[in-house]
Amino acid sequence: MLIELQDYVEPFVDVTVSTFKEFVGVDISPRHPFFLDPDKGFEWDISAVIGLSGAVKGAVIVSMKTDLAIKLTDLLAGEGHTEIDADVVDAIGEINNIIAGNIKPKVPNGDRIVISIPTIIKGKEHSIAWPSKQTRILCIPHKAFDNDIFHLMVAIELEPDI
Repeated sequence: MLIELQDYVEPFVDVTVSTFKEFVGVDISPRHPFFLDPDKGFEWDISAVIGLSGAVKGAVIVSMKTDLAIKLTDLLAGEGHTEIDADVVDAIGEINNIIAGNIKPKVPNGDRIVISIPTIIKGKEHSIAWPSKQTRILCIPHKAFDNDIFHLMVAIELEPDI
């Protein structure tokens, strides 16, 4: 059975939408997915990175601006956050952790995927160094609230024997 990257797009969108609805209490809407140019800059202020190993090797990353990260944290941990603090780091890491964990039963050979603990990258307009120029990074923008956008990025390599 040939498994392609496209087999992962719909499950990632579904899991991301349900995670935001059920865990955070926020309706989000996915936008058109595209392959990310690794040299293009984005205006992210915080990214949660979860490594994947086993049947799939790569990473799942959620990236957003500070304002959205604070709004989400205020919903999860109570209001009053004004900057990227420990609560914001934990909240964004946990959102991505739930997405990565819940994707496993929804994708081919998901029972053979191992996820890492979240690593957080923070800093105004940071960039992410991808492993190689050949890595295909699927970027799925999502709209939250009135005009906040965050990006779910999936960079995976499938095992050749699956």
